[in-house]
Amino acid sequence: MISRREFMGLLAVLAALPACETMGQIGAAGAQVAASAGMISQDQADEIGSGAKQAAASFEDFTPEQEYYIGRSVGAIILQKYKPYANQAANAYVNTLGQTLAAASDYPQTYRGYHFLLLDSEDINALAAPGGLIFVTRGMVNCCANEDELSAVLAHEVGHVSRKHGLQAIQTSRITSALTTLGLAGAKAMGGEELAALTETFEDSLKDITSTLINNGYSRASELEADESAVIVMKRVGYQRAALVAMLENMETRLTPGGADFAKTHPDPKDRIAELQRVIGMTAMGRSPKPRTARFEAFRKEMA
Repeated sequence: MISRREFMGLLAVLAALPACETMGQIGAAGAQVAASAGMISQDQADEIGSGAKQAAASFEDFTPEQEYYIGRSVGAIILQKYKPYANQAANAYVNTLGQTLAAASDYPQTYRGYHFLLLDSEDINALAAPGGLIFVTRGMVNCCANEDELSAVLAHEVGHVSRKHGLQAIQTSRITSALTTLGLAGAKAMGGEELAALTETFEDSLKDITSTLINNGYSRASELEADESAVIVMKRVGYQRAALVAMLENMETRLTPGGADFAKTHPDPKDRIAELQRVIGMTAMGRSPKPRTARFEAFRKEMA
């Protein structure tokens, strides 16, 4: 006979299942197991099964509007950690460059568009929230020797948005949230101790979402996908693809091992450089056109 604790564990395990259909099937099956064991009534089992199927059916793709509002919420959290850099001219330059790159991406239009903002921090970091909110620190800008290298940073973050890497993490929380409701419905007849344990498990899972986006960063695979997107966009716009390698090489000399910024949230630059060189070859950086150089020099004076 399955125990109450084992049944609660079964509900918790469901949070790790990626397939919505499987989630609904196993949720309903678990409820029937509990009913047959005499832990809950058949009516309660039917209620849980119905909830599981409804939760499974609700996992449709986010709309552009939903993506925007989710990203805005993530952006608000980022701005609690970092102060915006209040220089209108510098932000205008970054937005002009960023909008140009975003327009050449595979996801050129978002609900209410892309927005780029400089952050007043010496940390080396760049962050992309769903919907096209992209943040770059002054520390990251200082890793860029020219406009081509800054375009590489921005194109990489646009790549995260176009590949919907942020939404992939948030969709996990959506599954967890639905299963929280499912678990609580099935736990009405359970003891207070088990209910408290289940609630704490799912609450902790929900808290992990913003930590993943801001503190831990995207997966290695997602970072490499964003790099690949970046070199494609840079080629379309006319920037040197080798600039991404050059920027990473410069960054590697500035990163503090074990630091709380880029070194913590991204793969080792050496690994990314090796993968990029496999994709684009051993292309060397050429000289930037004079107008491009002049724009970047004016921007760096604003940042001084």
